[in-house]
Amino acid sequence: MKVNSPTRRTQSERTAATRAQLLAAARKLFAAKGFAEVSTQAVVEAAGVTRGALYHQFQDKADLFAALYEQVEEQLAADVVAAIAAEKPAGTMAAMRLGARLFLDHCSAPDVAQIVLIDAPSVLGWERWREVGIRYGLGIIEGMLAQAVDEGVVPPQPLRATAHVLLSALDEAALYISRAADPDVARCDMYAVCDRLIAGLSADYSD
Repeated sequence: MKVNSPTRRTQSERTAATRAQLLAAARKLFAAKGFAEVSTQAVVEAAGVTRGALYHQFQDKADLFAALYEQVEEQLAADVVAAIAAEKPAGTMAAMRLGARLFLDHCSAPDVAQIVLIDAPSVLGWERWREVGIRYGLGIIEGMLAQAVDEGVVPPQPLRATAHVLLSALDEAALYISRAADPDVARCDMYAVCDRLIAGLSADYSD
């Protein structure tokens, strides 16, 4: 009787698996202790790989963190979009209000708050932090704005400029919550602030 031998993984598959192990271990450690308190040795031990494997994937700890931050931002955007689709809000303005609340909720999760809001601006610098956030969030906001304009519930306006302002406001709201003495109260306050901000989009200030 012939026994099939296990399928051997390709080099690219092994590389991808090692990278995934490192990122998963790094996320747990950075979220629990913060970037400054985690060593590369701690990461490789948690991932079950060698230091050589880490440095084959990443230049240093900061490069590992940058890759992790991008992964978290990408997943955050995907989760918000999926949740809006599942909720099926009544109209684009309701979808925008829901999206803002979902964003703040996800950013309030301890691991996301530590990585995205506390460590990323200092480790990567403000410019790079904003650049990654814009890459994943701006298109979502701009698309929803365009739909609202098409539906006639928001007057025509510069979509890209407005999307930048809204994304900046959401980032600032998330930062405010992450640094608040009582994050739950701060998040409820920011729900109301964001609701008013989004409601204001429907006003026509043209003369």
